[in-house]
Amino acid sequence: MELGIFETVFSRPTLGGTFDAVVSYGLRTIQLDLVSAGLSSLPAQVPANVATAIHDEAERRDIGIAAVGGMYNMIHPDPGMRERGLASLRTMAAAAPAIGTSLVTLCTGTRDRESMWRRHPENDTPSAWRDLRGAIDAALEIAEAHDLTLGVEPEPANVMRDARAARRLLDETGSDRLKIVMDPANILAGDRSRSPELVLDETFDLLGNDIVLAHAKDLSADGQFCAAGHGIVPWGHVLSLLLGAEFDGALILHTLTEADVPHAVAMLRELMRERGMF
Repeated sequence: MELGIFETVFSRPTLGGTFDAVVSYGLRTIQLDLVSAGLSSLPAQVPANVATAIHDEAERRDIGIAAVGGMYNMIHPDPGMRERGLASLRTMAAAAPAIGTSLVTLCTGTRDRESMWRRHPENDTPSAWRDLRGAIDAALEIAEAHDLTLGVEPEPANVMRDARAARRLLDETGSDRLKIVMDPANILAGDRSRSPELVLDETFDLLGNDIVLAHAKDLSADGQFCAAGHGIVPWGHVLSLLLGAEFDGALILHTLTEADVPHAVAMLRELMRERGMF
């Protein structure tokens, strides 16, 4: 398992400078946001020379690109917004192989009109689930055309809000191209009534065999997301669960500042070392 980071944690004027910062903290794996290459996170176009530059700059530093974001609001109440998001996803999927990754991450979405990360009461309606299924089916056609895997992340504010909803989506689609991005803090944010270990055990029972990428942020006692190692996520337990699931992908740090990086990296590496993970 590789420890990595969202490269946007590092604010540098150039893509090369950003990648140099990643390496300076002893990290060699990223989840890419195209903002670092001067584009939007989900652009209407990815020029071929930009995709090539990303690939070359990463390869020069021996940085692996675990995934690239293809996130848009898949159940936005405006069908036109959903269509534009799908068109941009198609563009991203076409560029992903040239960038150097075969994994594109998605946001299952919310009925909120302003933010993909704000819960809405209509997320739990049958129509929201139908819209999600239609969007996922269309995305899977794109993934098939470009030989990609899609990663979906249980997120309390989204229509796929927990492990059970994620298991339902995987079972209904039945596609090997749809996998799980596991973020323990998201899982715990959606279930504060029980012990973190119990919640995570149940989650891994449902989803452990389908995890393709893991995220490392934390959840404070008052319910705010924060840097790994500063909250209630039992990271030793999480790593043991990943090990038990035979996960061999990347664990990606995010929701932290550059000043938080040394502590988070040291904490996770020590726990990984204790478990013989490297």
